[in-house]
Amino acid sequence: MSGYWGAGPPRRTEQTLAEAEALGVDSFWTAETYGSDALTPLAWWGARTSSIALGTSVCQMSARTPTALAMAAQTVDHLSGGRMILGIGASGPQVVEGWYGQPYPRPLERTREYIAIMRAVWAREEPITFRGKHYRLPYEGGTGLGKPLSSIVHPLRRDLPVYLGAEGPKNVALAAEIADGWIALWFSPKSDEFYRAALAAGFDRAGARHAADDFDVANVCWLVEDDDVEKAAAILKPTVALYAGGMGAKGANFHNDVFARMGWGEACAEIQALYLSGRADQAAQAVPTEMVEDVALIGPVDKICEDIVKRWKPTCLTTMILGGWPRPESRERILEAVRS
Repeated sequence: MSGYWGAGPPRRTEQTLAEAEALGVDSFWTAETYGSDALTPLAWWGARTSSIALGTSVCQMSARTPTALAMAAQTVDHLSGGRMILGIGASGPQVVEGWYGQPYPRPLERTREYIAIMRAVWAREEPITFRGKHYRLPYEGGTGLGKPLSSIVHPLRRDLPVYLGAEGPKNVALAAEIADGWIALWFSPKSDEFYRAALAAGFDRAGARHAADDFDVANVCWLVEDDDVEKAAAILKPTVALYAGGMGAKGANFHNDVFARMGWGEACAEIQALYLSGRADQAAQAVPTEMVEDVALIGPVDKICEDIVKRWKPTCLTTMILGGWPRPESRERILEAVRS
């Protein structure tokens, strides 16, 4: 996972990606917030690869119309020889309304319509006419000259996989119903039963695309290798504090809700209060090491491998997206623990 950029592009991505592909890693993922986009880096770095799958975790729906994202995805899929995995997500009201200038309410409805339109583009069965609550093709009003169109490009795959980034139970159930995979964020093994129930609710709906045994559950799992667990945790605490405390607004932070469901409600309240009052450093210091351990792989290689095998492998996860690259001397051992 290269994720989204900070002030500039991450270092050593080309080298890391080459090493990962040589070691048989299954997939490589990019992301976007309100700086770098997910598709351009994926295509740029992906052009240097030949076998690894190329995924977005995630493309924000409000950044593009459904047809625009369908075009981009089928383009990358063609250029990569059928290696594209399109991860999408609704983001949150702070970004959707503040950055993209789009309405946020009723994100589940919008997601359902968005995916339906993209699949119609790839199916190429007929010119697209869509009349939803949130998306309408052709556009109603304007010049009145709009007409239904079909993609000029014939998609390489009509069933290009769509994964849905989701954290709340209703959105997770929606992923199980209409998507080909679910991308979790801040998943914890202790929440496995909660998420299995949400997934089951989606699989049980009429018309669900998949059952549990052919549905991919992917999770972005941060990894920091260090012989000192506290030092490893300290590297991730600012990130955890940003998500749990600084993203969204008080009462509208979905990441905060995820941690609160794990039992960290009191800590989350303190972290959020500190972060929103401009004390980000103190917010990071307020993150308990155990809270980081709930959602990340941290510490020496023996501990990381044991955690993978004993804590993470028994969960509903089928794909572990590593948000960090192991040391050269322990790389194959950690990857083998993930694969085993």
